[in-house]
Amino acid sequence: MESHKAMNRRSKMQVMGLIAGPIVFALIWMMNLDPAEPEVTRMAAIAGFMAVMWVTEAIPMAATSLLPVVLYPLMGIMAGKSAAAVYFNSTIFLFMGGFLIALAMEKWNLHKRIALLTVKTIGGGPARIVFGFMMASAFLSMWISNTATAVMMLPIALSIVFKMEEEFSAADTKTFTMPLLLGIAYAASMGGAATLVGTPPNLVLTRTFEQLFPMALSISFGTWMLMALPLSVVMIAIIWFLLTQVFYRTPSHVKVDPYVIEKEYRQLGPISPEEKKVLIVFAATALLWIFRKDLNLGFAIIPGWASLLPFPKLVDDGTVAITMAMFLFFLPTTRKDAKSATILDTRIFSKIPWGIILLFGGGFALAKGFQVSGLSEFVGNKLQILEGTSSVAMIASICTTLTFLTELTSNTATTQMILPILSSMAVAMKINPLMLLVPATLSASCAFMMPIATPPNAIVFSSGRIRMFEMVKAGVLINFIGVIVITGIFLTLGTMVFAIFPGEIPQWALLSAN
Repeated sequence: MESHKAMNRRSKMQVMGLIAGPIVFALIWMMNLDPAEPEVTRMAAIAGFMAVMWVTEAIPMAATSLLPVVLYPLMGIMAGKSAAAVYFNSTIFLFMGGFLIALAMEKWNLHKRIALLTVKTIGGGPARIVFGFMMASAFLSMWISNTATAVMMLPIALSIVFKMEEEFSAADTKTFTMPLLLGIAYAASMGGAATLVGTPPNLVLTRTFEQLFPMALSISFGTWMLMALPLSVVMIAIIWFLLTQVFYRTPSHVKVDPYVIEKEYRQLGPISPEEKKVLIVFAATALLWIFRKDLNLGFAIIPGWASLLPFPKLVDDGTVAITMAMFLFFLPTTRKDAKSATILDTRIFSKIPWGIILLFGGGFALAKGFQVSGLSEFVGNKLQILEGTSSVAMIASICTTLTFLTELTSNTATTQMILPILSSMAVAMKINPLMLLVPATLSASCAFMMPIATPPNAIVFSSGRIRMFEMVKAGVLINFIGVIVITGIFLTLGTMVFAIFPGEIPQWALLSAN
């Protein structure tokens, strides 16, 4: 009974949030930011209140996300039915479709087969084993949640660690254990950054951008990968090198027994018909996402398949996600021990993270509130003094701020709060809004210092094999390297992929601002 009470007790941070939230709301309200437009002040007060509640998690973040439905109509920002309509859109369907496919992979153990096959194929010494685990973690996190990836990879990694501890000293084994576990966490985060469905902040970006700049071309799955995948590959290579060659060097006499991986893989048995069906749907979905719209490679343009349809502009990545996920409810199972007649059945809907969906919705509502209340324009006018600031300095400072801010807060909630403000900054500086939004979003996935920064960090930390100091020591350097890599790759490759011309603001940004 006592332990149950302890579980329900609020933390000091949560208590501080319950006190600070109303205080911040009242202080902003009393500022009367724009006497001619009282909605600006009211919206700023709501945003400040939600920011405090999200950062401190005073109440569940999903519950905080519902506040616009209550506060917008009461404070004259938006009608209740208009606010509610913002919560469900094509981005949510993209997330749902992708998650249903991911759940099918987990249900039939396809994700474990992919992971073990990757590690088994790369094989070799301790450093190569770490690389294999990182590659498997990154690839899986591109398509399924990085949380699920880390949960699956950790026990596989620990089985190797236990085996090595039986043969070698604790000190020698630790030089392998640390890069292995940290590599899994960091690669899962970077793999998620490579695709739109890999991590929530990427989806927040696409929807926020569509809301604030409806006249611009939306960010497609393939376009995002052209820029984000090379960045992820570079970061994973750097992280692997630092973990295995700089921070921890495994002695030459320490060898990894390949039998452990081989045994795990053999226990899966031959690939089942159900796994084959899920694999086909998964591969087809990825290809349809990547090649839906024209891909500009710089030296050539690959035409998108959507152009062959009678109404190509009406099809988006959410349409693809739900279409392909629907097949999983039709495809039959053949195994005698299967608990359902089809690959997925109605029970799978209880496993969809509805709390994350509400968190998305709250961010979309916040962005919409910034727009309709005039708060975005107000912030933009105040930030006009930034016009002429160096792009490199601005991007680097934004990347640094987001990277270290998300060490202590939810990266989803952080991007939801920051992106509307950065959009106003971009318009005020007369530059393409994507110049600030894309680096900020990528930086939200590059928090490597603290266990609470990302779910993968927390999962590997829970193994009890990593001390806080050890994670911070490795993570702080990788954080700063992430800032440099994101800034450099975005200014070289990203500006070309997104057709950004430094110092020039596109017409759609000016029209949307007005």
